[in-house]
Amino acid sequence: MRVSYDWLKTMIELPEDPRELAAEYIRTGTEVEAVETVGEAFDHVVTAQVLTKEPHPDSDHMYVCQVDVGRFNLNDAGESEPLQIVCGAQNFKAGDHIVTALIGAELPGDVKIKKSKLRGVVSYGMNCSARELGLSSDHSGIMILPEDAPVGVPFADYQGTADTVLDCEITPNRPDCLSMVGMARETGAVLDRDFHVEYPAIKAEVGRPCDDELSVAFADEELCDRYVARIVRNVKVGPSPDWMVQRLNALGIRPHNNIVDITNYVMMLTGQPLHAFDLSAFAERDGKRSVVVRAAREGEVFQTLDGVERELAAGMGLITDGERPVALAGVMGGMDSEIEDDTTDVMVESACFNAGRTSHTSRDLSLISDASIRFERQVDETGCLDVANITCALIEELAGGEVAPGYVDLYPAPKEQPVVSLRLARVHALCGAPIEADFCETALTRLGCKVTREGEGEGTIFTVEVPSFRPDLPREIDLVEEVLRLWGMGRVKATIPAAKNHIGGLTREQRLVRRIGQIMRSCGLNETTTFGFAAPGDLEKIGMSAEGRGCPVVVMNPLVAEQTEMRRSLLPGLLSSVAYNEAHGTPNVQLYEMGSLFHGRENASLPKEVRSLAGVLSGAWGEDTWNQKYASLRFFDGKGVVEELLAQLRMPKVRFRVAEGEGYGFLQPGRAAEVLSGGTVLGWVGEVHPNALAACEISLPVVAFELNLEQLLKNAHNQENYHEFSQFPAVEHDLAIVVPEDVTCEDLERRIVSAGGKLLADVRLFDVYRDPVRVGLGRKSMAFALTYRSEDHTLTSDEVERAHEKVVAKVCKATGGEVRS
Repeated sequence: MRVSYDWLKTMIELPEDPRELAAEYIRTGTEVEAVETVGEAFDHVVTAQVLTKEPHPDSDHMYVCQVDVGRFNLNDAGESEPLQIVCGAQNFKAGDHIVTALIGAELPGDVKIKKSKLRGVVSYGMNCSARELGLSSDHSGIMILPEDAPVGVPFADYQGTADTVLDCEITPNRPDCLSMVGMARETGAVLDRDFHVEYPAIKAEVGRPCDDELSVAFADEELCDRYVARIVRNVKVGPSPDWMVQRLNALGIRPHNNIVDITNYVMMLTGQPLHAFDLSAFAERDGKRSVVVRAAREGEVFQTLDGVERELAAGMGLITDGERPVALAGVMGGMDSEIEDDTTDVMVESACFNAGRTSHTSRDLSLISDASIRFERQVDETGCLDVANITCALIEELAGGEVAPGYVDLYPAPKEQPVVSLRLARVHALCGAPIEADFCETALTRLGCKVTREGEGEGTIFTVEVPSFRPDLPREIDLVEEVLRLWGMGRVKATIPAAKNHIGGLTREQRLVRRIGQIMRSCGLNETTTFGFAAPGDLEKIGMSAEGRGCPVVVMNPLVAEQTEMRRSLLPGLLSSVAYNEAHGTPNVQLYEMGSLFHGRENASLPKEVRSLAGVLSGAWGEDTWNQKYASLRFFDGKGVVEELLAQLRMPKVRFRVAEGEGYGFLQPGRAAEVLSGGTVLGWVGEVHPNALAACEISLPVVAFELNLEQLLKNAHNQENYHEFSQFPAVEHDLAIVVPEDVTCEDLERRIVSAGGKLLADVRLFDVYRDPVRVGLGRKSMAFALTYRSEDHTLTSDEVERAHEKVVAKVCKATGGEVRS
């Protein structure tokens, strides 16, 4: 919501510096994204005077003018000289004071003024109409200023259009703040000041009564809670007055004509969306026109005001004349019923459409409007009639309209406003602050509540009648929150929570989660957080199988159109981060994330939520320097990170085995491994397949891993059993064994350890050798360093030889290998 500071000043006394008010908004829970100065859009736009006006030598409708722009009179050489401008307008003469856009100006509609040549004559700017300046819809000619207008003054200074705008982020639970009156009320509560608003009133009602000419019906009552219609006849469609145009411009709304501008103005003033129809768009049957609110039929086509024909789904709301649709209820009007220059009779619609239906319609059609944003957050239905009257009064005043007597008001089920009890003792207990009873009463009253107070001290009870424009205050706790945010959460003193019979501290799981983060960071990875939402097909995009990950959990109202599912793996999000960094010149990326995955289940009300730990390593550990060159990160770098993590968590019986099959199609064959603890698969580690990288627009190799965080927490040990160091010497033997190519190091190590028994203290691979002649085709030699040691005596040569021969015999028999001589 853009809040015009000048407009707000007419309703309430404000600080001189808008940033002071912005700070107060932020303090009380309304985020201010920016404080802008409007009128800066008129940069390089100045007041000017036409010195000469001569016909264009090669055109019968354009003129070559010499224009005095004061201190801006500079030619290409930088010398003082009036500007030459080619202009096609017909409504000016030499001596007129006008508005000129200089080279470099940017006008509304993304129009950039450059030096140009029109029919062979150079033009150094543009003489502007009010429409080109975004001040009105008048484009009949250029804007003529009074004779006493100064020359060469920035137009924003002359026009007085400079205004400060606070761009406020309004949370979905505060529909009342989507209006200037709502923000004035909020400001009054924040600053503890009164506010006032003067609404125009209808002066006279003439002609045929409204209900004699118009009827309203709901074919589907779920679509609309209330519908008010009024008729204004004999309007004169034209430009809006400057004061209204300036206020609409400040709020980011482009002016159209006085009728449409009035509906937009009243919407921004009150928060109630309105629509003005050309009354003739409603067919007259038996002397009466009908307005019927009904649901669209599946596949029905309707052309909205933006000129797009849209195919509707069943259930979307339509405003019709009984047969033909004229508007998309709560979202946008139709081409056939818009206000044109020749419109004479207008029907004003002030309605309250169903929030859920409006939200689904606008989002399903990707058609978000100012009206739909307000309706989906709930509009105050009790104000529909008053807002319609304000609109008609403005049309009467600014467009010369004649308001028909009466109105049509279809309001099937008026709602009663809740009455809530608020206990002062409860306020103190929940807030932990000594908030006074007087403050509670004043704050709630300024927010629009009717407050009755009974009792004294801690026994004080307030009876609060909640206003209709605050649907977010149905409970006592909601009132407590309002009191606390206005009192100031920053004023609440920090205290240690009270506890009996136990001391505070982190749980085992919390300690382990923090420990895992410390280990990841010590390995050189940086923590990141990616979205919990995912795009459909993100797993298929990188070749990751959905097997074992459940069915996708679809988001009913996604925040981003492309992210309509809950994620089932952390890897796609991390790869997106790598791609983003690489595209912005950061190739060395090492990230990790701990987050939840959501696996949908058939016939289950809730998905299975699994916590996961994942990481990606791309590029190198650092930038090359004169004395240090870094190698590209590969599989064993990622495996080393995982090994370090599991070692520090003291995971039992850790081993790695080849990851193969369709389930690991997103990893490079031969450079991927499953991670196990005993018989439990913890996850995987490997280099991401080039096809997956290409799909993510990544050019560098990426090593990744993903581990089940629940299993890590379950199997981790806080401490390791103590083993006393042996005081006896070790004996080392080397074993080079030739095995088939498909025998893995992990398989050989397990068999050596199993055969070595208690005397084998350590096994370490130190060489792999392949040679078709010396070793054999399809075979390899793997050399291990074996360390034998006893904990209670010095080993003899015979003991070591027997143990070593046992290892050789068992390993060769199990693997089909042979000792290399």
